[in-house]
Amino acid sequence: MSSDPWGRVDETGTVYVRTADGEQVVGSWQAGSPEEALAYFERKYEGLVVEIGLLEKRVKTTDLSAKDAQTAIDHIREQVDAHHAVGDLDALKVRLDKLVETVDKRREERKQQRAKQSDEARHAKEALVVEAEQLAQSDQWRAAGERLRALVDTWKGLPRLDRKSDDELWHRFSHARSAFSKRRKAHFASLDAQREEARKTKERLVGEAEALSGSTDWGPTAARYRELMAEWKAAGRAQREHEDDLWNRFRGAQDVFFAARSSVFAERDAEQTENLKLKEELAEEAEKLLPIGDLKTARAAFRTLNERWEAIGHVPRDARPKVEGRMHAVERALQEAEETEWRRTNPEARARAAGLTGQLQAAVDKLKGQIEQARAQGNTSKADKLERELEGRQALLDQALKGLQEFGG
Repeated sequence: MSSDPWGRVDETGTVYVRTADGEQVVGSWQAGSPEEALAYFERKYEGLVVEIGLLEKRVKTTDLSAKDAQTAIDHIREQVDAHHAVGDLDALKVRLDKLVETVDKRREERKQQRAKQSDEARHAKEALVVEAEQLAQSDQWRAAGERLRALVDTWKGLPRLDRKSDDELWHRFSHARSAFSKRRKAHFASLDAQREEARKTKERLVGEAEALSGSTDWGPTAARYRELMAEWKAAGRAQREHEDDLWNRFRGAQDVFFAARSSVFAERDAEQTENLKLKEELAEEAEKLLPIGDLKTARAAFRTLNERWEAIGHVPRDARPKVEGRMHAVERALQEAEETEWRRTNPEARARAAGLTGQLQAAVDKLKGQIEQARAQGNTSKADKLERELEGRQALLDQALKGLQEFGG
Protein backbone atom coordinates (compact mmCIF):
# COMPACT_ATOMS: atom_id res chain seq x y z
CA MET A 1 0.00 0.00 0.00
CA SER A 2 1.21 3.53 -0.83
CA SER A 3 -0.07 6.96 0.20
CA ASP A 4 0.62 10.77 0.15
CA PRO A 5 -1.17 13.74 1.85
CA TRP A 6 -4.03 13.70 -0.70
CA GLY A 7 -4.43 10.07 -1.65
CA ARG A 8 -3.54 6.38 -1.24
CA VAL A 9 -3.60 3.06 -3.00
CA ASP A 10 -4.82 0.01 -1.13
CA GLU A 11 -3.67 -3.59 -1.54
CA THR A 12 -6.32 -4.24 -4.20
CA GLY A 13 -5.01 -1.44 -6.40
CA THR A 14 -7.91 0.95 -5.65
CA VAL A 15 -6.88 4.60 -5.62
CA TYR A 16 -8.51 7.03 -3.16
CA VAL A 17 -8.41 10.85 -2.83
CA ARG A 18 -8.96 12.66 0.47
CA THR A 19 -11.65 15.45 0.48
CA ALA A 20 -13.53 17.42 3.08
CA ASP A 21 -16.33 14.88 2.68
CA GLY A 22 -13.93 11.97 3.30
CA GLU A 23 -12.12 9.62 0.96
CA GLN A 24 -13.47 9.22 -2.54
CA VAL A 25 -12.58 6.46 -4.97
CA VAL A 26 -10.48 7.77 -7.86
CA GLY A 27 -10.12 4.53 -9.77
CA SER A 28 -8.42 1.15 -9.96
CA TRP A 29 -4.77 0.75 -10.91
CA GLN A 30 -3.46 -2.68 -11.99
CA ALA A 31 -0.80 -1.75 -14.52
CA GLY A 32 2.05 -0.96 -12.18
CA SER A 33 3.14 -0.06 -8.72
CA PRO A 34 1.05 2.00 -6.27
CA GLU A 35 3.57 4.86 -6.56
CA GLU A 36 3.02 4.92 -10.30
CA ALA A 37 -0.73 4.98 -9.70
CA LEU A 38 -0.49 7.99 -7.40
CA ALA A 39 1.93 9.75 -9.78
CA TYR A 40 -0.49 9.18 -12.68
CA PHE A 41 -3.52 10.63 -10.88
CA GLU A 42 -1.44 13.48 -9.42
CA ARG A 43 -0.56 14.40 -13.03
CA LYS A 44 -4.29 14.40 -13.72
CA TYR A 45 -4.67 16.85 -10.86
CA GLU A 46 -1.87 19.09 -12.18
CA GLY A 47 -3.64 19.09 -15.51
CA LEU A 48 -6.79 20.40 -13.83
CA VAL A 49 -4.73 23.07 -12.02
CA VAL A 50 -3.22 24.21 -15.31
CA GLU A 51 -6.62 24.20 -17.04
CA ILE A 52 -8.20 26.29 -14.23
CA GLY A 53 -5.25 28.71 -14.28
CA LEU A 54 -5.60 29.21 -18.02
CA LEU A 55 -9.35 29.80 -17.68
CA GLU A 56 -8.78 32.30 -14.85
CA LYS A 57 -6.34 34.18 -17.08
CA ARG A 58 -8.73 34.17 -20.05
CA VAL A 59 -11.57 35.50 -17.90
CA LYS A 60 -9.41 38.32 -16.55
CA THR A 61 -7.54 39.33 -19.69
CA THR A 62 -9.79 38.59 -22.68
CA ASP A 63 -13.32 39.40 -23.77
CA LEU A 64 -14.43 35.78 -23.25
CA SER A 65 -18.19 35.82 -23.01
CA ALA A 66 -19.85 34.90 -19.72
CA LYS A 67 -21.67 32.04 -21.46
CA ASP A 68 -18.48 30.49 -22.84
CA ALA A 69 -16.69 31.02 -19.53
CA GLN A 70 -19.48 29.29 -17.62
CA THR A 71 -19.44 26.35 -20.06
CA ALA A 72 -15.70 25.96 -19.52
CA ILE A 73 -16.15 26.14 -15.71
CA ASP A 74 -18.88 23.51 -15.79
CA HIS A 75 -16.67 21.23 -17.89
CA ILE A 76 -13.79 21.47 -15.39
CA ARG A 77 -16.16 21.12 -12.41
CA GLU A 78 -17.48 17.86 -13.84
CA GLN A 79 -13.93 16.53 -13.90
CA VAL A 80 -13.27 17.74 -10.35
CA ASP A 81 -16.54 16.28 -9.09
CA ALA A 82 -15.73 12.97 -10.79
CA HIS A 83 -12.70 12.57 -8.45
CA HIS A 84 -10.45 11.25 -11.21
CA ALA A 85 -7.38 13.07 -9.83
CA VAL A 86 -5.35 13.07 -6.63
CA GLY A 87 -4.73 16.45 -5.05
CA ASP A 88 -6.53 19.26 -3.18
CA LEU A 89 -9.80 18.94 -5.07
CA ASP A 90 -11.57 21.15 -2.52
CA ALA A 91 -9.10 23.97 -3.32
CA LEU A 92 -9.96 23.55 -7.00
CA LYS A 93 -13.67 23.80 -6.18
CA VAL A 94 -13.00 27.02 -4.23
CA ARG A 95 -11.11 28.45 -7.23
CA LEU A 96 -13.94 27.43 -9.52
CA ASP A 97 -16.50 29.04 -7.20
CA LYS A 98 -14.48 32.28 -7.19
CA LEU A 99 -14.22 32.08 -10.93
CA VAL A 100 -18.00 31.75 -11.14
CA GLU A 101 -18.32 34.88 -8.97
CA THR A 102 -15.93 36.71 -11.26
CA VAL A 103 -17.85 35.63 -14.33
CA ASP A 104 -21.17 36.61 -12.73
CA LYS A 105 -19.68 39.98 -11.84
CA ARG A 106 -18.40 40.40 -15.37
CA ARG A 107 -21.80 39.38 -16.71
CA GLU A 108 -23.52 42.03 -14.57
CA GLU A 109 -20.96 44.65 -15.53
CA ARG A 110 -21.42 43.86 -19.18
CA LYS A 111 -25.17 43.90 -18.74
CA GLN A 112 -24.94 47.34 -17.19
CA GLN A 113 -22.51 48.42 -19.85
CA ARG A 114 -24.84 47.18 -22.57
CA ALA A 115 -27.71 48.96 -20.85
CA LYS A 116 -25.65 52.13 -20.69
CA GLN A 117 -24.59 51.77 -24.32
CA SER A 118 -28.16 51.11 -25.30
CA ASP A 119 -29.32 54.18 -23.39
CA GLU A 120 -26.60 56.28 -25.00
CA ALA A 121 -27.49 54.89 -28.40
CA ARG A 122 -31.17 55.67 -27.78
CA HIS A 123 -30.36 59.27 -26.82
CA ALA A 124 -28.01 59.59 -29.78
CA LYS A 125 -30.63 58.27 -32.21
CA GLU A 126 -33.34 60.44 -30.70
CA ALA A 127 -31.04 63.46 -31.15
CA LEU A 128 -30.46 62.43 -34.78
CA VAL A 129 -34.21 62.14 -35.31
CA VAL A 130 -34.87 65.58 -33.79
CA GLU A 131 -32.16 67.19 -35.95
CA ALA A 132 -33.43 65.40 -39.05
CA GLU A 133 -36.98 66.63 -38.39
CA GLN A 134 -35.67 70.19 -38.03
CA LEU A 135 -33.62 69.88 -41.22
CA ALA A 136 -36.71 68.61 -43.03
CA GLN A 137 -38.11 72.17 -42.81
CA SER A 138 -34.90 73.86 -44.02
CA ASP A 139 -34.58 75.77 -47.29
CA GLN A 140 -30.79 75.47 -47.24
CA TRP A 141 -30.99 72.67 -49.76
CA ARG A 142 -27.31 71.91 -50.25
CA ALA A 143 -26.20 72.26 -46.61
CA ALA A 144 -29.24 70.46 -45.18
CA GLY A 145 -28.92 67.62 -47.74
CA GLU A 146 -25.25 67.10 -46.89
CA ARG A 147 -26.03 67.16 -43.17
CA LEU A 148 -28.80 64.57 -43.56
CA ARG A 149 -26.41 62.26 -45.41
CA ALA A 150 -23.89 62.67 -42.57
CA LEU A 151 -26.64 61.81 -40.05
CA VAL A 152 -27.34 58.56 -41.92
CA ASP A 153 -23.67 57.59 -41.64
CA THR A 154 -23.75 58.43 -37.93
CA TRP A 155 -26.93 56.33 -37.48
CA LYS A 156 -25.29 53.32 -39.16
CA GLY A 157 -22.40 53.52 -36.69
CA LEU A 158 -24.66 53.34 -33.62
CA PRO A 159 -25.71 50.06 -31.93
CA ARG A 160 -29.18 48.71 -32.59
CA LEU A 161 -31.80 49.11 -29.90
CA ASP A 162 -34.61 46.70 -29.23
CA ARG A 163 -36.53 46.07 -32.45
CA LYS A 164 -39.62 48.13 -31.49
CA SER A 165 -37.70 51.22 -30.35
CA ASP A 166 -35.23 51.04 -33.22
CA ASP A 167 -37.99 50.67 -35.81
CA GLU A 168 -39.99 53.58 -34.38
CA LEU A 169 -37.01 55.93 -34.35
CA TRP A 170 -35.90 54.83 -37.82
CA HIS A 171 -39.41 55.44 -39.13
CA ARG A 172 -39.33 59.04 -37.86
CA PHE A 173 -35.79 59.53 -39.17
CA SER A 174 -36.66 58.11 -42.58
CA HIS A 175 -39.87 60.15 -42.74
CA ALA A 176 -37.95 63.38 -42.06
CA ARG A 177 -35.49 62.58 -44.86
CA SER A 178 -38.35 61.78 -47.23
CA ALA A 179 -40.16 65.02 -46.34
CA PHE A 180 -37.00 67.03 -47.02
CA SER A 181 -36.41 65.24 -50.32
CA LYS A 182 -40.02 65.86 -51.35
CA ARG A 183 -39.79 69.58 -50.51
CA ARG A 184 -36.44 69.92 -52.27
CA LYS A 185 -37.76 68.14 -55.35
CA ALA A 186 -40.81 70.42 -55.42
CA HIS A 187 -38.61 73.49 -54.96
CA PHE A 188 -36.31 72.63 -57.83
CA ALA A 189 -39.23 71.64 -60.01
CA SER A 190 -40.71 75.09 -59.36
CA LEU A 191 -37.30 76.65 -59.98
CA ASP A 192 -37.00 74.78 -63.25
CA ALA A 193 -40.42 76.05 -64.26
CA GLN A 194 -39.45 79.62 -63.35
CA ARG A 195 -36.20 79.32 -65.29
CA GLU A 196 -38.02 77.93 -68.29
CA GLU A 197 -40.42 80.88 -68.13
CA ALA A 198 -37.43 83.23 -67.81
CA ARG A 199 -35.85 81.57 -70.87
CA LYS A 200 -38.99 82.15 -72.92
CA THR A 201 -39.20 85.78 -71.77
CA LYS A 202 -35.54 86.39 -72.57
CA GLU A 203 -35.88 84.71 -75.96
CA ARG A 204 -38.59 87.26 -76.71
CA LEU A 205 -36.46 90.14 -75.41
CA VAL A 206 -33.49 88.96 -77.48
CA GLY A 207 -35.69 88.79 -80.56
CA GLU A 208 -36.86 92.38 -80.11
CA ALA A 209 -33.34 93.59 -79.25
CA GLU A 210 -31.96 92.02 -82.42
CA ALA A 211 -34.79 93.51 -84.50
CA LEU A 212 -34.01 97.00 -83.12
CA SER A 213 -30.25 96.75 -83.64
CA GLY A 214 -30.44 98.31 -87.11
CA SER A 215 -32.76 101.19 -86.11
CA THR A 216 -31.71 104.80 -86.76
CA ASP A 217 -34.52 106.24 -84.66
CA TRP A 218 -31.92 106.97 -82.00
CA GLY A 219 -33.93 108.48 -79.13
CA PRO A 220 -36.96 106.19 -78.99
CA THR A 221 -34.85 103.10 -79.73
CA ALA A 222 -32.36 103.90 -76.95
CA ALA A 223 -35.31 104.41 -74.58
CA ARG A 224 -36.78 101.05 -75.65
CA TYR A 225 -33.45 99.33 -75.02
CA ARG A 226 -33.50 100.72 -71.47
CA GLU A 227 -36.99 99.27 -71.01
CA LEU A 228 -35.83 95.91 -72.40
CA MET A 229 -32.93 95.87 -69.94
CA ALA A 230 -35.35 96.51 -67.04
CA GLU A 231 -37.54 93.64 -68.28
CA TRP A 232 -34.46 91.42 -68.60
CA LYS A 233 -33.48 92.01 -64.98
CA ALA A 234 -37.04 91.43 -63.78
CA ALA A 235 -37.33 88.12 -65.68
CA GLY A 236 -34.90 86.26 -63.41
CA ARG A 237 -32.28 83.75 -64.50
CA ALA A 238 -32.84 81.11 -67.16
CA GLN A 239 -31.19 77.68 -67.08
CA ARG A 240 -27.42 77.86 -66.84
CA GLU A 241 -26.93 76.34 -70.29
CA HIS A 242 -29.11 79.07 -71.89
CA GLU A 243 -28.43 82.15 -69.74
CA ASP A 244 -24.97 83.08 -71.06
CA ASP A 245 -25.90 82.55 -74.71
CA LEU A 246 -29.07 84.63 -74.40
CA TRP A 247 -27.19 87.41 -72.60
CA ASN A 248 -24.46 87.48 -75.27
CA ARG A 249 -27.07 87.80 -78.01
CA PHE A 250 -29.01 90.47 -76.09
CA ARG A 251 -25.90 92.50 -75.28
CA GLY A 252 -24.54 92.04 -78.81
CA ALA A 253 -27.71 93.51 -80.35
CA GLN A 254 -27.47 96.55 -78.09
CA ASP A 255 -23.80 96.99 -78.90
CA VAL A 256 -24.56 97.06 -82.64
CA PHE A 257 -27.18 99.78 -82.16
CA PHE A 258 -25.21 101.96 -79.75
CA ALA A 259 -22.02 101.66 -81.80
CA ALA A 260 -23.92 102.91 -84.87
CA ARG A 261 -25.50 105.72 -82.82
CA SER A 262 -22.11 106.73 -81.41
CA SER A 263 -20.67 106.87 -84.90
CA VAL A 264 -23.50 109.08 -86.15
CA PHE A 265 -23.34 111.29 -83.05
CA ALA A 266 -19.59 111.66 -83.49
CA GLU A 267 -20.14 112.91 -87.04
CA ARG A 268 -22.93 115.17 -85.82
CA ASP A 269 -20.74 116.56 -83.05
CA ALA A 270 -18.00 117.35 -85.55
CA GLU A 271 -20.54 119.11 -87.81
CA GLN A 272 -22.06 121.05 -84.90
CA THR A 273 -18.60 122.10 -83.71
CA GLU A 274 -17.95 123.54 -87.19
CA ASN A 275 -21.39 125.24 -87.10
CA LEU A 276 -20.50 126.81 -83.77
CA LYS A 277 -17.33 128.26 -85.23
CA LEU A 278 -19.31 129.81 -88.14
CA LYS A 279 -21.98 131.26 -85.83
CA GLU A 280 -19.35 132.76 -83.54
CA GLU A 281 -17.91 134.53 -86.61
CA LEU A 282 -21.38 135.86 -87.51
CA ALA A 283 -21.96 137.01 -83.93
CA GLU A 284 -18.67 138.86 -84.06
CA GLU A 285 -19.73 140.59 -87.33
CA ALA A 286 -23.09 141.52 -85.78
CA GLU A 287 -21.43 143.02 -82.70
CA LYS A 288 -19.45 145.35 -84.99
CA LEU A 289 -22.80 147.06 -85.83
CA LEU A 290 -22.86 148.46 -82.26
CA PRO A 291 -23.40 151.16 -81.27
CA ILE A 292 -26.18 151.70 -83.82
CA GLY A 293 -25.41 154.61 -86.11
CA ASP A 294 -27.35 154.48 -89.33
CA LEU A 295 -30.40 152.46 -88.29
CA LYS A 296 -31.47 151.56 -91.81
CA THR A 297 -28.02 150.30 -92.81
CA ALA A 298 -27.57 148.42 -89.53
CA ARG A 299 -30.99 146.81 -89.91
CA ALA A 300 -30.23 145.59 -93.44
CA ALA A 301 -26.84 144.26 -92.41
CA PHE A 302 -28.29 142.39 -89.43
CA ARG A 303 -31.00 140.89 -91.64
CA THR A 304 -28.36 139.49 -93.98
CA LEU A 305 -26.33 138.13 -91.06
CA ASN A 306 -29.45 136.51 -89.57
CA GLU A 307 -30.27 134.77 -92.88
CA ARG A 308 -26.77 133.31 -92.98
CA TRP A 309 -27.18 132.32 -89.28
CA GLU A 310 -30.39 130.38 -89.93
CA ALA A 311 -28.79 128.52 -92.82
CA ILE A 312 -25.93 127.15 -90.74
CA GLY A 313 -27.80 124.60 -88.60
CA HIS A 314 -27.41 123.26 -85.04
CA VAL A 315 -24.53 123.86 -82.66
CA PRO A 316 -23.62 121.82 -79.53
CA ARG A 317 -26.35 122.21 -76.95
CA ASP A 318 -24.08 123.44 -74.14
CA ALA A 319 -22.65 126.22 -76.38
CA ARG A 320 -26.01 127.35 -77.78
CA PRO A 321 -27.08 129.88 -75.04
CA LYS A 322 -23.84 131.85 -75.20
CA VAL A 323 -23.57 132.27 -78.97
CA GLU A 324 -27.31 132.92 -79.42
CA GLY A 325 -27.20 135.42 -76.56
CA ARG A 326 -24.61 137.47 -78.46
CA MET A 327 -26.92 137.76 -81.51
CA HIS A 328 -29.94 138.53 -79.32
CA ALA A 329 -28.03 141.38 -77.69
CA VAL A 330 -27.43 142.99 -81.10
CA GLU A 331 -31.09 142.38 -82.05
CA ARG A 332 -32.30 144.08 -78.83
CA ALA A 333 -30.07 147.07 -79.54
CA LEU A 334 -31.65 147.39 -82.98
CA GLN A 335 -35.17 147.15 -81.48
CA GLU A 336 -34.38 149.86 -78.96
CA ALA A 337 -32.97 152.07 -81.73
CA GLU A 338 -36.13 151.48 -83.76
CA GLU A 339 -38.35 152.41 -80.78
CA THR A 340 -36.37 155.60 -80.22
CA GLU A 341 -36.65 156.52 -83.90
CA TRP A 342 -40.35 155.85 -83.85
CA ARG A 343 -40.91 158.04 -80.85
CA ARG A 344 -38.85 160.79 -82.48
CA THR A 345 -40.83 160.76 -85.73
CA ASN A 346 -44.32 160.19 -84.31
CA PRO A 347 -46.35 163.48 -84.79
CA GLU A 348 -48.93 162.68 -82.14
CA ALA A 349 -46.31 161.86 -79.57
CA ARG A 350 -44.37 165.01 -80.51
CA ALA A 351 -47.47 167.14 -80.11
CA ARG A 352 -48.24 165.63 -76.71
CA ALA A 353 -44.67 166.23 -75.62
CA ALA A 354 -44.78 169.86 -76.84
CA GLY A 355 -48.13 170.49 -75.07
CA LEU A 356 -46.83 169.05 -71.82
CA THR A 357 -43.67 171.15 -72.09
CA GLY A 358 -45.72 174.30 -72.68
CA GLN A 359 -47.92 173.62 -69.64
CA LEU A 360 -44.92 172.96 -67.41
CA GLN A 361 -43.18 176.12 -68.70
CA ALA A 362 -46.27 178.20 -67.92
CA ALA A 363 -46.49 176.72 -64.42
CA VAL A 364 -42.78 177.46 -63.77
CA ASP A 365 -43.17 181.07 -64.99
CA LYS A 366 -46.23 181.54 -62.79
CA LEU A 367 -44.41 180.17 -59.71
CA LYS A 368 -41.47 182.51 -60.33
CA GLY A 369 -43.86 185.51 -60.43
CA GLN A 370 -45.57 184.39 -57.19
CA ILE A 371 -42.18 184.00 -55.46
CA GLU A 372 -41.12 187.54 -56.46
CA GLN A 373 -44.44 188.94 -55.20
CA ALA A 374 -44.16 187.09 -51.85
CA ARG A 375 -40.62 188.32 -51.27
CA ALA A 376 -41.69 191.87 -52.20
CA GLN A 377 -44.39 191.63 -49.54
CA GLY A 378 -41.85 190.24 -47.04
CA ASN A 379 -43.62 186.89 -46.78
CA THR A 380 -40.46 184.76 -46.62
CA SER A 381 -42.24 181.62 -45.44
CA LYS A 382 -44.57 181.61 -48.44
CA ALA A 383 -41.65 182.37 -50.74
CA ASP A 384 -39.66 179.38 -49.40
CA LYS A 385 -42.62 177.05 -49.83
CA LEU A 386 -43.12 178.23 -53.41
CA GLU A 387 -39.38 177.79 -54.05
CA ARG A 388 -39.64 174.11 -53.11
CA GLU A 389 -42.63 173.64 -55.38
CA LEU A 390 -40.70 175.39 -58.16
CA GLU A 391 -37.84 172.90 -57.85
CA GLY A 392 -40.20 169.97 -58.48
CA ARG A 393 -41.90 171.66 -61.47
CA GLN A 394 -38.53 172.67 -62.92
CA ALA A 395 -37.30 169.04 -62.74
CA LEU A 396 -40.39 167.89 -64.63
CA LEU A 397 -39.89 170.62 -67.18
CA ASP A 398 -36.26 169.65 -67.73
CA GLN A 399 -37.29 166.04 -68.32
CA ALA A 400 -40.03 167.07 -70.75
CA LEU A 401 -37.63 169.32 -72.66
CA LYS A 402 -35.19 166.39 -72.98
CA GLY A 403 -37.96 164.16 -74.37
CA LEU A 404 -38.96 166.89 -76.79
CA GLN A 405 -35.39 167.14 -78.06
CA GLU A 406 -35.61 163.41 -78.99
CA PHE A 407 -38.28 164.36 -81.45
CA GLY A 408 -35.86 166.91 -82.97
CA GLY A 409 -37.41 170.07 -81.55
